[in-house]
Amino acid sequence: MKKLLQLLVIMTPLAVFCQPDTEVFLFDLSTENNKLTITNGKNISNNEGYDNQPSFQNEHTILFASTRNKQTDILQYNSITGVKKWLNDTKQGSEYSPTQVPKSKYISAIRLDTTGLQYLYYYRKGKSKALLKDLKIGYHVWNSRNVLVSFVLGEPHRLVVSNLKKNTHYTADTNIGRSLHNIPNSNLVSYISKKNDVWEIRSLNVKTYETKKIANTVPNVEDMCWLADGSMLMGKGKVLYRLDPKKDTEWKIVKLFDKENFDNITRITTNASNTKLVIAAEAETALKPTLENIRWIAGNWKGEAFGGITEENWSEPSGGSMMATFKLIVNGKVNFYEIETISEVNNSLLLRLKHFTSELKGWETKDETVDFPLIKVTKNKAIFEGMTFESIDENNMVVYVAIGQKDGSTAIVPFHYKKTTN
Repeated sequence: MKKLLQLLVIMTPLAVFCQPDTEVFLFDLSTENNKLTITNGKNISNNEGYDNQPSFQNEHTILFASTRNKQTDILQYNSITGVKKWLNDTKQGSEYSPTQVPKSKYISAIRLDTTGLQYLYYYRKGKSKALLKDLKIGYHVWNSRNVLVSFVLGEPHRLVVSNLKKNTHYTADTNIGRSLHNIPNSNLVSYISKKNDVWEIRSLNVKTYETKKIANTVPNVEDMCWLADGSMLMGKGKVLYRLDPKKDTEWKIVKLFDKENFDNITRITTNASNTKLVIAAEAETALKPTLENIRWIAGNWKGEAFGGITEENWSEPSGGSMMATFKLIVNGKVNFYEIETISEVNNSLLLRLKHFTSELKGWETKDETVDFPLIKVTKNKAIFEGMTFESIDENNMVVYVAIGQKDGSTAIVPFHYKKTTN
C-alpha cells in the first residue's frame, strides 16, 4: 500500500503535462427577449497546452489557468483592452480554477505542487497563502466571503460546506461532479450529483445543508453555468444547450458552433450582466475534405424525430459520391422521403438532397436541389452549412439540421441514430 501511495505521488504531477490541448474562447452574448445570440467569438488564450477553467473576476476581466514553462499559472485577461497579465509565478507547482474571492482583493486557486501536495490558496500581488490544509480540494465556489463550497477528493468525492470564520466543515453530499455554481437571486449553490446513471443538477442550501433536485443534466455532461434569468447552459461537443427549470422539461439546442475551430466543450461561464460568454474547449484539427474521411457515415441508420421514426441508408463511397435514402414515418405512415448525395466537388464535398411526398411527388422543381456546402471535416464530424453529421461511436450518430421557423429564426434539430444490421 505504501508503494502504491508513493507511486501516486510521483504520477500526479506528471498528469499536469498530459492535459488535453484546450483553449479559452470569448463571445459577445445577448439574451434579449429570452433569445440567446452568440457572436464575435475569438480565442483569448491562443496558447499551446492546457488553457482552461475560466471565471469572471468582474464584468470585463477573465481569469483562467494557462500553460507556461510546463506548468499552469493564473492568467488575467481584460476583454476591453485585450491585455493579458500573469498574476503569479509559482515555482514547482501549478494553479487551477482561479476564482475571485467575494468582497476582497484576493483570488483563490487550487495549487498542485510537484511533490503531490494539493491545497486551496489565496493569491494577492504575487504572494500566496495556503487554506484548509485538512481538505484536498479539487474545485470550489465562494458562496460568500467566509463560506466556501468545495469538491473534496476522496472515495467517493464529497460536497463540503466550509465556514472559514467558524472553522466548520460539513459534508452535504457525496459522489458529485466538479461543477459548482452560485444560483442567481438566491443563497443556494448548484452541484452535479452522479449517484444515479442519469446525472442530476441539484441545489444546496449552505445554511441548512438541504439539497433538492433541479433537473437532469444533458447526458454525461457535468459542466454548466447559470444565466441571470434562472436558466442554465451546458455544452457537449460543439453544441450549446439551454434549460429553464421553471418551465422547460427538456434541454434545447441554442447554438451549434459549426464554424468555430473547437470541439468537446467543457467549462462555460458568463459575466453577471450576461453580455459575455466564455467557453473552454479542445482545439480542433480539420482533415482533408474527402469521402474516405467520412466513410463512417455509411450504413443503415434508424432513429426518432418529428414525432416519428426516421431511417437513413448511406452507401459506401464509390464513383466520387455517397448516396442515401431517407424517410420519416409518423403514426405508421410515410410522411416524406429524401434522396441525398455527398459528392467530391472542386476539392471539397457538397451535400445535396431532394424531398418527395409519400406518393414520390417532388417538393423541389425538376432541376432544383437543396445544397449544403462543406465547412470542414474533422475526426468525428462532417460539418456542412446547415447540417452536421457527428459520429458518437461506430454504432451511434447524431445529425444536426438547421430548420427555419415561421418567426424567421432557425432551430437546430438533432436526429439521434443507431446503426442497424438489417
